[in-house]
Amino acid sequence: MQHYDVAIAGGGIMGCATAYFLAASPDFSGSVVVVERDPTYQSCSATRSLGGIRQQFTTPENIRMSMFGAEFARAADELLGVDGERCDVTFREQGYLMMASAHGAGTLRQNLDLQRRFGAAVEFFEDDALAERFPWLNPEGVGGAVFGHANEGWLDPNTLLTGFRRKARSLGVTFLKDEITQLDRTANTVTGFRMAEHGTIAAGVTVLAAGASAGAMAQTADVFLPVWPKKRYVYVFDCRDDLQHAPLTIDPGGVAFRPESGQYLGTVSPPEDEDPDSDPLDFEVDHAPWEDVIWPALAHRVPAFESVKVTGFWAGHYDFNVFDRNAILGPHPEITGLLFCNGFSGHGVQQAAAAGRAISELISFGEYRAIDLTRFGFERIAANTPVLETNVF
Repeated sequence: MQHYDVAIAGGGIMGCATAYFLAASPDFSGSVVVVERDPTYQSCSATRSLGGIRQQFTTPENIRMSMFGAEFARAADELLGVDGERCDVTFREQGYLMMASAHGAGTLRQNLDLQRRFGAAVEFFEDDALAERFPWLNPEGVGGAVFGHANEGWLDPNTLLTGFRRKARSLGVTFLKDEITQLDRTANTVTGFRMAEHGTIAAGVTVLAAGASAGAMAQTADVFLPVWPKKRYVYVFDCRDDLQHAPLTIDPGGVAFRPESGQYLGTVSPPEDEDPDSDPLDFEVDHAPWEDVIWPALAHRVPAFESVKVTGFWAGHYDFNVFDRNAILGPHPEITGLLFCNGFSGHGVQQAAAAGRAISELISFGEYRAIDLTRFGFERIAANTPVLETNVF
C-alpha cells in the first residue's frame, strides 16, 4: 500500500490546480499524488468548455473567485512556466455581453453595484446606446445589457490545465494514470482510495476532484454528493462577415457565441426539465439544439449570422451541482479525511485557480486565507439552504 499526505481523486483542472498550489506553497511540505484515468484529457470537462472568464455574477464569492482567475490567467506564463517552456493561456480579454429582456433588465441593472464593489468593470447599455456600441447586433427585444470590458473574456482551457499539471509535476507531485474504483472509508473517515491497476493509496487527506463523475465516486463510500454529469453541445460555424472582435455574447434566451480562430462557437444550456443526467463517457452530438434553438436565435440577434455554415461540433459534460449550481468546497461536516472540490456547473475553468488555492489553504492551515468560501461548504446541502446565483450560464 502506498501512502501520501494528500491524495487527489481526479486529475482534471481542479485536481491539477490543487496539486499546483500545494506544491508551490512554502507552508506545505507533504507528499501529493494525483490519479487521473485520462491524462490525455480527451474526455475532460474543462478541455471541452468555452473557457470563459467573467465577473458578472450575483454571489460575492463567485465574483471574487473569477476575478482571481483573470489575474492568474495574466500571470500564468510566469507562474506555470517550466524549464523555459511557456504557459501562454491566450487570455482574450474581449469581454462578456449579457443581454436580458425588458422583464430581466432591471435585475441586470441591480447587480451592477455588487459587481462593481468587488472590482468588476461593467457597463449597462440599453436602446440606442446598445446599438451604437455593438452595431453588428440587432437590439430588438433586448431590454438591457451588461458588458464587462475588463477581466472578462476567454482563454485556452487545455493550456491552463496542462500548465497546472506540468508545473505541479516539476515541483514533485506524483501523477498516476489509473481508474479509481472506490473511496476507502472506515467508520466516519475516508482513508484513501482503491485503483484498478495500482492497488490502494492511503492518505491523510483525500481530495475529491473527479469532475462530472464525482457524485458517483462519492457513492462508493456511502457519501451523498449532488453532482452529476449534464451534457452540453458546442457547434463551430463559419461566417462571411468578420466579427472576431465580438465579446462572448449571451442572448436573452441563453444562446451564446464567441469568436474562435477565425470561426465562431455557439452553445445553449437546455431548460431544466429537458436536462437529464448523462453518461460522462457519452460524447454523441445531437444537432437538434443547433437547428431548433441556437441558429434561429443567432440569426435574429446577429444579422451577419443569417448565412452560416457548421464546420464542427463536440459534446462535453458539466459537473453539475443539482442542488444550487454552485461549487461544493471543503470538508464533509461528519466525515473526516475528505475534502470536496466539485460541482462548478460550467464555471470550472474560470474558478479553478481560486478553488485550487482554497483547498490548499484548508490543507495547509485548516482555514481559508485569501477568499472565505465557507458559504460554498457542504453544510448548506444538509441544511437545505442553497446559494442562489441569478446570473447562471
